[in-house]
Amino acid sequence: MSRYDSRTGDSTSYRDRRSDTGFGGASGYGSSASKRESSSVGDESPKKPDLDGLTPFEKNFYVESPSVAAMTEAEVEEYRKKREITVEGRDIPKPVKSFRDVGFPDYVLEEVKKAGFTEPTPIQSQGWPMALKGRDLIGIAETGSGKTLSYLLPAIVHVNAQPILAPGDGPIVLVLAPTRELAVQIQQEASKFGSSSKIKSTCIYGGVPKGPQVRDLQKGVEIVIATPGRLIDMMESNNTNLRRVTYLVLDEADRMLDMGFDPQIRKIVSHIRPDRQTLYWSATWPKEVEQLSKKFLYNPYKVIIGSSDLKANRAIRQIVDVISESQKYNKLVKLLEDIMDGSRILVFLDTKKGCDQITRQLRMDGWPALSIHGDKSQAERDWVLSEFRSGKSPIMTATDVAARGLDVKDVKYVINYDFPGSLEDYVHRIGRTGRAGAKGTAYSFFTAANARFAKELVSILEEAGQKVSHELASMGRSTAPPPPGQYHQKQKHSCVLVSLDNTKVLISGMLVYDVETGLGGFRDRGSRRAWS
Repeated sequence: MSRYDSRTGDSTSYRDRRSDTGFGGASGYGSSASKRESSSVGDESPKKPDLDGLTPFEKNFYVESPSVAAMTEAEVEEYRKKREITVEGRDIPKPVKSFRDVGFPDYVLEEVKKAGFTEPTPIQSQGWPMALKGRDLIGIAETGSGKTLSYLLPAIVHVNAQPILAPGDGPIVLVLAPTRELAVQIQQEASKFGSSSKIKSTCIYGGVPKGPQVRDLQKGVEIVIATPGRLIDMMESNNTNLRRVTYLVLDEADRMLDMGFDPQIRKIVSHIRPDRQTLYWSATWPKEVEQLSKKFLYNPYKVIIGSSDLKANRAIRQIVDVISESQKYNKLVKLLEDIMDGSRILVFLDTKKGCDQITRQLRMDGWPALSIHGDKSQAERDWVLSEFRSGKSPIMTATDVAARGLDVKDVKYVINYDFPGSLEDYVHRIGRTGRAGAKGTAYSFFTAANARFAKELVSILEEAGQKVSHELASMGRSTAPPPPGQYHQKQKHSCVLVSLDNTKVLISGMLVYDVETGLGGFRDRGSRRAWS
């Protein structure tokens, strides 16, 4: 039996470890949490949270194996350098080189073997010892790096060390995710690795009937994976509570902030005891993400794989074609003719309307394409993903709803039909291929309207050792005037330009006109009008 597995065959042993005082009320957690948050604003070392009235719980399970303990400091530094691991914090544990070094329960290791893993990924190698020590943790690593198991396997160890759930108890582990697709995928992994120790999990997200989710919560589940909006809905309707949560995960924290979930995250965290363990995962480290981490984390470890600077996975071959808007569809068809071999191809577009239009056109031209975006029902999205995963429909068009967390094995090609609105989104889009050590190729159609991204895109390509076309390099050195049909913008104030479909905010107070027709209009700071 593993040194972490405190669960025995007799279920009553867990109930005996429960305190008569219980786990406290929601109001107690809310007041303590707010004290914690206010004390940590702008403070690198916030005061310790007030834990009066809270039942203590176990969260430090790490016992260093003899082989890890035998590593010298020089060996540790060499290993971290080789695997591009950067660490920050006090009393940092040494990285582990094998699954056996971590000491996971045998039944967990069996599942790891079945999944085909041979050694921990860099984020797992350093992240597992950190998470098992019970300290707060910031993990920054590129997509497809094994982040999900970095927090799920320690979560299973954490649950196994806690008293079992009593009627009316909420979850012990809470994982917050930005999208339905990512939440569902995390829950599938939680079920796979938690089933052998009889740990129950459920997924809480919007767009589907609440009934089955409510029933799961009422039966009692140790792990809840949720999108913020639906979880708050469940809490407000008294279908669950967060009094038992002692292990909190924020996955794709940068994406959640991009999607405007900051207020919901704060509300949820205010209902969780302040001495919880919090794991904060992100692929990028913008200032907004850093500021939020200071509010929710206490004395955290920080592990960065590679660099916190924006960069792409080197396993992905990146090809950027500079073309005009009118050339895109013909270029797409020619590309599909060249690369279509039954492999999965993911095509990204900016808008739902564009997604449907291109899918319809492809199908009319005989290509097996389906689309996924936010206006589709959950049932339809699940069906499209199933058809794509099985290879029945090897071409899937998508908006950015699929850019984060979409884990479909063997996506060989990613095509950016529309270049995304930020380079962070570019990195995450192309990260749908080249996952888990596989190779992949990403094609991007780059027009004059995307010229503002050229310089930084060239840097990303060069850092990843990719070839940069002469046209893109020229555009990066000096932004050329847009061709006819493209919108030229002349800045009048420092505010925000809204696109014609009213969906994108870019900069305000702009004179905007079509250089071919001379037609255009002005959007001032306070106006809702995008065009006149």
